[in-house]
Amino acid sequence: MKRKERKKKQKKEKKKQKKEKKKQKKEKKKQKKEKKKQKKEKKKQKKEKKKQKKEKKKQKKEKKKQKKEKKKQKKEKKKQKKEKKKQKKEKKKQKKEKKKQKKEKKKQKKEKKKQKKEKKKQKENENEKKEGKGKEEIKEKKKKKEIKRKGIRKGEERKEKKN
Repeated sequence: MKRKERKKKQKKEKKKQKKEKKKQKKEKKKQKKEKKKQKKEKKKQKKEKKKQKKEKKKQKKEKKKQKKEKKKQKKEKKKQKKEKKKQKKEKKKQKKEKKKQKKEKKKQKKEKKKQKKEKKKQKENENEKKEGKGKEEIKEKKKKKEIKRKGIRKGEERKEKKN
């Protein structure tokens, strides 16, 4: 009887151990699964981190590019402003030049007119002088004739007196 009981007890013990072993095995499997899951999670997080880092780098690069672009546009704007100012100045200069040329032309026209008038006056004076000279010559001839005549008359008068 004792032997039977002992056997029964051993069997029970064995069963218990088997159950325990199974339980441990199950636990181990569960832990392994958990570990695998964590590993996977870690890997996923690492991947995510890497992705974010890459994204950040990309954004940084983009920002830099935009900054550069902005700078370039600013420079361009400044250049255009300068160009506009230069053109305005040039236009003003041309306008001034045109005004000056117009004034010069007017002055030359006035001068030409004055010279023409002067020439005309000179010609008129010359003609008048010529005419005057002619008149003078005629006057002179007349005077000479008159003197001659008077001289002849005086001579005749003397002759008469002598006689």
